[in-house]
Amino acid sequence: MTTPTTPTPSAWAPLGNRVFAMLWIATVISNVGTWMNDVGAGWLMTTLDPSPATVALVQAATTLPVFLFALPAGALADIIDRRRLLLTVVLLQTVVATILAAVVWADAMTVELLLLFTFLLGSGAAFLAPAWQAIVPGLVPRDQLGAAVSLNSVGVNVSRAIGPALGGALIVSVGLYAPFFANAISFIGVIAALWLWRGETKREGALPPEHVLPAMGAGLRYARRSPDLQRTILRAVTFFVFAAAFWAMLPLIARNVLEGGAPLYGILLGCVGAGAVGGAALLPLLRARLGPDEVVMVGGLGTAASMVGFALAPAPWAAVPAALLAGASWIASLSSFQVSAQASLPNWVRARGLSLFLTAFFGAMTGGAILWGLVAEAVGVAPTLLIAAAALAVTAVLTRTIRLTKGGVDRSPSLHWPAPPPVPPLAGDAGPVMVTVDYKVTADQRETFHALINDLRTSRLRDGGYNWRLMQPLEEQDIVREVFFTASWLDHLRQHERVTDAEAKLQEAIRQTVNAPPYVQHYLPARVEFEKADK
Repeated sequence: MTTPTTPTPSAWAPLGNRVFAMLWIATVISNVGTWMNDVGAGWLMTTLDPSPATVALVQAATTLPVFLFALPAGALADIIDRRRLLLTVVLLQTVVATILAAVVWADAMTVELLLLFTFLLGSGAAFLAPAWQAIVPGLVPRDQLGAAVSLNSVGVNVSRAIGPALGGALIVSVGLYAPFFANAISFIGVIAALWLWRGETKREGALPPEHVLPAMGAGLRYARRSPDLQRTILRAVTFFVFAAAFWAMLPLIARNVLEGGAPLYGILLGCVGAGAVGGAALLPLLRARLGPDEVVMVGGLGTAASMVGFALAPAPWAAVPAALLAGASWIASLSSFQVSAQASLPNWVRARGLSLFLTAFFGAMTGGAILWGLVAEAVGVAPTLLIAAAALAVTAVLTRTIRLTKGGVDRSPSLHWPAPPPVPPLAGDAGPVMVTVDYKVTADQRETFHALINDLRTSRLRDGGYNWRLMQPLEEQDIVREVFFTASWLDHLRQHERVTDAEAKLQEAIRQTVNAPPYVQHYLPARVEFEKADK
C-alpha cells in the first residue's frame, strides 16, 4: 500500500487570491516602470561618463540604500501599519521620479544628480521591500508561500522582460527622458491597489508597538540566535557578491563588448526577464526533485556559465542564450534564498529578519558592483566576467553544505503560556523583570534535561530575554532553577506572544522529562521606602 503524497501547489496558485493578485499585478506594472528607469539611468550614465567604474556606480547607488536602511525599514514595518507605510513611501517615490524625469527632459542632468536621484529611488525601495515581503504570508495559505515568493520574483522578471525593451524603444523613438516619465506614471497602479486593500487584520488586545530602536535591537537579537537565518544570509552573500558582476557590467556588455546601443541593452534585459519567467514555471518541480540546496548550486553554476557566454559572445545574437540562462539561474537562486528566509522567521519579527537578509543581499550587490567595476577598469569587461564566473562556480559547489531552511518548522504563535500575574497599570514599563522557573530533576534525568534546556535557553534569548542562567539551590539538590531577565514587564508580555508552536513542543518535552510541573515566579524591582536617618 502506498502512502498518499500531498500534491505540490501550482506555481500560479496564489493568483487565485484576489488581494494577492491585485497587489501582484500593480507591482508588476510599477516594476515595468522601474526597469525602464533603470535602462534610462544606465544608458544615460554611459553618455555622461562611459568609464566602467562610473557606470558601475549606478548599480551601487541603487543597492546601497537597501544596505543602509533595510534594518530600520524592517523595524518600522513590524511596528506600524504596513499598508500606511507602503502608501507613504510609494507617494514619495512618485514625487522623486517625476522630478527626475523633468530634470532629464530639461537636459540638466549631471553624473552627481543622476547618482543622487538613483540613491533616493533606491531608498524608497529599501523602505518598501521588507513591508512587501512581510505581508505575503498573510495573503496566501502556508502551503502556497513558496509559490507566492516565486511569483513575486516572477513579477520582477516579467517586468524585466517588458520594461527594458520598452525603455530602449522609448529612448530611440521619443527621447532619453521618456522612460523616466513612464516610471513616474507607473506608480499610480500601486497607489490604487494599496488604497483598495483594507490592510492586515489587527488582533484584538494587541500590546502597544515597540519603539524603533528597541525593535531594531530585537531583530538583531533574534538573528543572532537563529542559525536558520544565519545560514541563509551567509549562503546568499557568497552568491550575490560574484553575481553582481553580471548586473554591474551589463550596460557595458551591450555597449563595448557587443558594440550595440540602447535597444540591444533593452533586448538583453528582456531576455533575462524571459528566462526568469520560464525558470519560475519549472521551479516547483525542480525544488521537489533536487531540494533548495541543490537548486541554489545549479543557479550559481548557471549564472557563472552565462557570464562566460557574455564574455566570449562573438556577436549580439550569441548573447541571447546567455541572457536567458542568466534569468533562469538568477530566479532559481534568489527565490530559494527568499523562501528560506521567510521560513526562518515568525511573524512578529518577519520584516526585521527579512530586512537583514535584504541588507546582506544589497550589501553584497553594492560591494560586488564597486569591486567588479574597479577590476573592469584595470583589465577590461570581458576578463572581469571570466574572473567573476570562475569564482562563482567554485563558491557554488563549496557552499552546497550550508543548508537552507525548507519550512517544516511551525513558527506561528502557540499562546500556550498561562497568563502572568496582574500588575498595576503604571507598572507596564517597570523593569527589569526577573523570571524564575524551578524544575525537579533527578540524577538520571540530568543529561536529557540539560540537552533540552540548552535549546530553551536559545528560545528565551531570541524572544526577548537576557542574562539567562541555570542555578542550583544548595539546600535542594534535586531542584534546578532557570533564571532570565527581560527589560520591562511589557517586554515579558511580548515574550508570551512570541513563543511558537515548535517552542511549545520543546517546553512540553522538558515537562515530560522532569518529575513535577515547573514552578514559575515573576519578580519586579522592589519599591521600598527608607526612613531618613536622623541628622
